Amino acid sequence: MTGKTMLLVEDDPQDEMLILRALKKAHVANTIDVARDGRQALDYLFREGEFAGLADRELPTVVILDINLPRISGLDVLKKIRDDERTKTIPVVILTSSDEEEDRLRSYANGANSFVRKPLEFNEFADKVGSLGIYWLAINEPPGGKR
Repeated sequence: MTGKTMLLVEDDPQDEMLILRALKKAHVANTIDVARDGRQALDYLFREGEFAGLADRELPTVVILDINLPRISGLDVLKKIRDDERTKTIPVVILTSSDEEEDRLRSYANGANSFVRKPLEFNEFADKVGSLGIYWLAINEPPGGKR
């Protein structure tokens, strides 16, 4: 599963560590870049600010996005991803602790490809995250072939 990149957008350091650990446990060997707030995620995706030097690098194959982020919310990040020709077809998976039906509906209404609630128990969490990584990086075929 090498050659494809995942962007993880997560502001909670503990959740970030657990997600990275779960992906490693699932043998996801791809590059996983991390943005810790909505503004940083958009700068990464649009190669602005601190990420301007990545202009020649391919965009991520998938974005794993939390909803509750500082600076710019996850739903606003999702809207901007879907509104731009460069990023509108990148799969976006909402990975959140929210179990609110409104969050789920708004995520899908704004173009999320999937909505996954973070379980509290680590083994279940690891299984879900590992499955996400394998599916989006190894099984799913994005439009237009390789990114």
